Amino acid sequence: MSHRLSGPGALLATLFLLAASCRSPRTPPWLVERARQEADLAARSQVRHDFRFTDRRRASGITFQNRVVDDAGKAYKLAHYDHGSGVCAADVDGDGLPDLYFVTQLGTNELWKNLGNGRFVDVTARAGLAMPDAIAVGCAFADIDNDGDPDLFVTTVRHGNRLFENVGDGTFRDITAQAGVGYVGHSSGAVFFDYDGDGLLDLFLTNVGVYTSNARGPGGYYVALSDAFLGHLHPERAEASILYRNLGGNRFKDVSREVGLVDLSWSGDATTFDVNADGFPDLYVLDMQGGDHLWLNEGGKRFRDATAQYFPKAAWGSMGAKVFDFDGDGRLDLFVTSMHPDMWVNVAPGDWAAEGRKADTATVAGGMIPGGKDRFFFGNELFANRGGGRFEEISDSVGVETYWPWGPSVDDFNADGWDDIFIAAGMNFPYRYGINSLLLNEGGRRFLPSEFVVGVEPRPDGTTQQIWFTLDCNGADRDHPFCGPCAHPESLGGACRVDAAGHLTMMGSRGTRAAVALDLDGDGDLDIVTNEFNAAPQVLMSDLAQRHPVHFLKVRLRGTRSNREGLGAQVSVVLPDGRRLLKVFDGKSGYLSQSDLPLYFGLAGADHAAAIEVRWPSGRRQNVAGSLKADQTIDVAEP
Repeated sequence: MSHRLSGPGALLATLFLLAASCRSPRTPPWLVERARQEADLAARSQVRHDFRFTDRRRASGITFQNRVVDDAGKAYKLAHYDHGSGVCAADVDGDGLPDLYFVTQLGTNELWKNLGNGRFVDVTARAGLAMPDAIAVGCAFADIDNDGDPDLFVTTVRHGNRLFENVGDGTFRDITAQAGVGYVGHSSGAVFFDYDGDGLLDLFLTNVGVYTSNARGPGGYYVALSDAFLGHLHPERAEASILYRNLGGNRFKDVSREVGLVDLSWSGDATTFDVNADGFPDLYVLDMQGGDHLWLNEGGKRFRDATAQYFPKAAWGSMGAKVFDFDGDGRLDLFVTSMHPDMWVNVAPGDWAAEGRKADTATVAGGMIPGGKDRFFFGNELFANRGGGRFEEISDSVGVETYWPWGPSVDDFNADGWDDIFIAAGMNFPYRYGINSLLLNEGGRRFLPSEFVVGVEPRPDGTTQQIWFTLDCNGADRDHPFCGPCAHPESLGGACRVDAAGHLTMMGSRGTRAAVALDLDGDGDLDIVTNEFNAAPQVLMSDLAQRHPVHFLKVRLRGTRSNREGLGAQVSVVLPDGRRLLKVFDGKSGYLSQSDLPLYFGLAGADHAAAIEVRWPSGRRQNVAGSLKADQTIDVAEP
């Protein structure tokens, strides 16, 4: 979405935006130049980067296709539909292999069973998870009933949210009505966590705000309001997010007001963060059209807005967040990706310096940001935890500012013991192509841009465009406003064309919305699976393990007093040299996505770990001592 495409010149502006990247399917020169720049940087870096990702979707057998509503296509509006949908991963049938669940607006979400060796089969119907034309948005796997298998929650736009119980064999039954979580509204992200420490996973649902009318479009979606992007200026359109307390017996209760957690942000997602290390998970709520909010959990009884206390200058326009220890100091830091600040100014293709800077807010009318701009950061933020409740924003100094970002997936992609960042990015139609980013962690000091070096970019055959929609300008669509301008493609840089029969073809940029990082083929290195907007996913398989001896540990938790999957635990793997690798098990990966997978720890050159330390959600601390041989999955049960 953007402030730029409203007004009388919107149509031609749309077409000229596309023209910037509607070129040959071969890699555009500006991307070739970026690849050269990254190669130069990598040559001077000590971080391991000599491995490659390759898109193996066709070989995987996955035929899922993300499909979007007309408001993101031929009836394009500045509305929140272009935020897309998530992807989640979990071992739904207990065979030890991670399965994939893809979300879409039109068509049905799909569950793909992992057969091993990089092959998958569609089991959606057999699993009982078909959701035709549900205008689905986010997904989250979590064991809500502590029976040892992952259940599934799915959000939608005004088609009712759904909760599916895993009955134990990889099939599911819809328990939405029984559970009381079938809210109908403009829902988005979902986060499971145990806020009150009773051993049951509670659910925080983020709602965006009212951005649709009651008119229906093709596929049954609700047509967006013409001023959807200005919704945050209309208090009556606010739609509070919801905290559901797990009562047991597959029943939930809305306790938002009861615990003081009434968040009216235009929120697409959220994450948990024990910001004061008191053992109770706090909530960081992202606001895509305002400043983020930190809700402090006071003993599992109440929440209070503590944003000013911890983040006196907050992030504005945020989409995704991940909590991790980027610098290895044993304190959890917060990385936030902010999309909307990048929508104010067109950065020309190849102007990488501009893409690496915070957004210039000078062109933004003050009324768009009630209360003033000085209170906010406008771009990605890395809040380094300095201890004592103090956070320092250091994103520019460590190189994590990117362009058009959605959400970060954080994990150790080169298995060197330092967590790296994959950022799904891009705005699709009617904007130019924007790259996904893979930032390799240089020992907690800086991040090395490496997406071209390791093969995440460019996409296969250098393609940046796809057919976005077609029209019949001599028939049913003869009055469509694109028909006239597109009859003269030479003046529009090839963004669209009309053939002799009156058939219009409109091009749009490719773009990723969500991603999950996981060892898809069991070879010991991490792969990446994406959910693309209006396209098939990418299944990016790493060859790190084929190029190098890779040492790792995967840690799978089993709670007793805590929730069964140990969601919310903090886990440290101690290396033989004493260095501690800290991770928080929050299930979070990318935008609109949350998954149930073991934690992955790259051990660098070590062939074993000295210990595993766990701080369970119950508050218990556990030490698994002794020499722990590398390259295996360790099951840790709470005493």
